[in-house]
Amino acid sequence: QVQLVESGGGLVQAGGSLRLSCAASQRLFRINVMGWYRQAPGKQRELVARILSGGNTNYADSVKGRFTIAIDNAKNTVNLQMNSLKPEDTAVYYCYAARLGHDYWGQGTQVTVSS
Repeated sequence: QVQLVESGGGLVQAGGSLRLSCAASQRLFRINVMGWYRQAPGKQRELVARILSGGNTNYADSVKGRFTIAIDNAKNTVNLQMNSLKPEDTAVYYCYAARLGHDYWGQGTQVTVSS
């Protein structure tokens, strides 16, 4: 069982930055994949960014060059640095982890970007 707790959402103007953090209840080397998804009103949940146990990263095309995912092993956290935010980035952001064939989700944190 992996518990995930997100923090760092909020309201920001377009062009601004936010940093999301996700604290995991287990050491990250035991987790196969960690990442962030988002869901906007009326839309399906979509992958934003993820990092694999070997260190490889994947990003949605819409956030490439603006968002960076990184792991802090000392704090058992995965962080998402979001720069140059756009109104279309507004969504609930969910932390995600996969371990031994099981998926785990955080409770979600709201990110709102005003124009």
